[in-house]
Amino acid sequence: MVSSLTASTSGLILLIRFVREVFPLVDRELACWRDYAATHGMRELSEQALASIHAKKFHCQGGSVYSLYKGIPTSDFVRLVVALQTISDYLDNLCDRAGIADEAAFRQLHLAMTDALDPDRPISDYYAVYPYKDDGGYLPALVTTCRREIAKLPSYSLVKPEALRQAGLYSELQTYKHLDPLVREQKMLTWINPHLPHYPGITAWEFAAATGSTLGLFMLCAAAHKPNLTASEAETIGHAYFPWINGLHILLDYFIDEAEDRQGGDLNFVSYYGSSQEILSRLTLFVHQARSQANSLPETAFVRTVVDGLLAMYLSDPKTMPPAERTIRNSLLHSAGWYPRLMYGLCRLLRKRHML
Repeated sequence: MVSSLTASTSGLILLIRFVREVFPLVDRELACWRDYAATHGMRELSEQALASIHAKKFHCQGGSVYSLYKGIPTSDFVRLVVALQTISDYLDNLCDRAGIADEAAFRQLHLAMTDALDPDRPISDYYAVYPYKDDGGYLPALVTTCRREIAKLPSYSLVKPEALRQAGLYSELQTYKHLDPLVREQKMLTWINPHLPHYPGITAWEFAAATGSTLGLFMLCAAAHKPNLTASEAETIGHAYFPWINGLHILLDYFIDEAEDRQGGDLNFVSYYGSSQEILSRLTLFVHQARSQANSLPETAFVRTVVDGLLAMYLSDPKTMPPAERTIRNSLLHSAGWYPRLMYGLCRLLRKRHML
């Protein structure tokens, strides 16, 4: 009981630091990229860059919690997280909002994700197959910023293979999920099915969800700041995040968007569940597995706070208020325990104050 209270107190202190110290740093970094996008490049690309920053700021906020990992220079790591997440969000807009459905173009654009995490490879021509090409250096600047911050991580060589693997899977997902609805499901299944024997107990669409999270990348980079990181620790982190913690992240994201995506005809992995009972059952499984995996990692209290924070952040979204979503939300919070419920209340307060 004492250890549980101590961990919970540490988590609350972390949350307070997160809001007070990290949020302003995220705002500062995004302001720099917003200014860059507004003054460089052609209108079509500039508009997508600005739209992604405006609509998806909370992605950068959430990922930047890893800047509070033990021993990390917070400001430097926020710079890395914001740059990498902004690449992800910007490319998502280019694939989803510009009226383009070109597999080769999407694959070429997403070389930016792996380039950002591999300082040893040359910068690619990201727009080679895309109809709009002049971003005024915006995407290469984001990639270069990531590389510069990664160079400061003393143990990056140990996490690099897994980081590139997860970034590669993320890029594959983004390449296929934005294709024409007539072909995207079969393309995705053809890509996913060979991977499934390595991940017993999850469905094809749960695997796809796990590939869609950047949290594993941030955790691997955070761990790489430890000078004496071991290969075993790096491997354990990779297994903990993929598929369970990553999967929980994206399944919660799709859960709150399911009704909206259904109306818009957009791909949503939660929609592949057969009923509300199955949604609750599978989300409960991912919560249990993610929390169990957190207990296997160094700095357990930190990772548990991140996992519980995912529940609090997503379930506090107003999109969980309709009756069906509210029933699932309340069940998840009830089974999670008092601490995630406390964080949920704090997230609701932050939303009322327009801080989330």
